[in-house]
Amino acid sequence: MIGRLRGTLVSKQPPWLMVEVGGVGYELEAPMSTIYDLPATGKEVTLLTHYAVKEDSVALYGFLHEAERTLFRNLQKVSGIGAKIALAVLSGVSTGDFARLVQAGDVVALTKIPGIGKKTAERMVVELRDRVDGLGTTLPGAHPATNGAPLDPAGEATVALQQLGYKPAEVTRLVQKVAAEGDSAEAIIRKALRAALGN
Repeated sequence: MIGRLRGTLVSKQPPWLMVEVGGVGYELEAPMSTIYDLPATGKEVTLLTHYAVKEDSVALYGFLHEAERTLFRNLQKVSGIGAKIALAVLSGVSTGDFARLVQAGDVVALTKIPGIGKKTAERMVVELRDRVDGLGTTLPGAHPATNGAPLDPAGEATVALQQLGYKPAEVTRLVQKVAAEGDSAEAIIRKALRAALGN
């Protein structure tokens, strides 16, 4: 089991990261909540990880905060939710906001997250209500990273949003609506997610 990595951030192409540890490059998937707070490439970073082994694949997921990893793991205990949807949830709302939505039983707001239908949202409310206590105060405010921005931030944001489950046409509309000159990919993604969720 790999529980934590500390090394040099080699690349970040949402939702993918590469961290070099002792000459070995580890590829990880991470939610946007983590990517927002990452340092510039070339800097040292410490990530909590979740190591997942399936019959035909091995995957490694990275998180800056324990609350994110805890929620990621708890989400996958809900029937019908896998790693991809769990990442979309963490990318769409903060752990604190998610906890409040679940405790309030706000099914309508939860269904605005890609991949979450009404029945899945209802199961999340029932099965996670007792597991989200304490998540509301453990995640500090995220700040979009501006260093090491890619040459085409809008294009990178488009790819990342599609990987989170949004439809291509919707992604194009969102990116065109929110992207501003000088924005990093992380900033565009964050604004697009807020627009999609009605925040």
